[in-house]
Amino acid sequence: MFGLSEIAIILVVVILVLAAKKLPDLARSAGKSARILKAEAAAAQDEPAGQTAPRVIPGETVGPQHGTAPTDTARPSAAPDPIQPDSGQSRPRD
Repeated sequence: MFGLSEIAIILVVVILVLAAKKLPDLARSAGKSARILKAEAAAAQDEPAGQTAPRVIPGETVGPQHGTAPTDTARPSAAPDPIQPDSGQSRPRD
């Protein structure tokens, strides 16, 4: 039947015939996408590894950063006395 190269050529011809009016717009948007991708790749190379900007989530409280001493000086209270099992002798009988 048809080989891969023949199918590819037929597909290209069909696309050219059916989408001739949209080809300039498609090429323009492909160029813009390529430029954006290039700029992002260059920005990623300029940024040192491991130095990513912190995520900011509205309404979220910020905890201490890694490697810093905690600022909370409150100490936990002493543990309450354990509950003694009830032997039943101290209850009044009916």
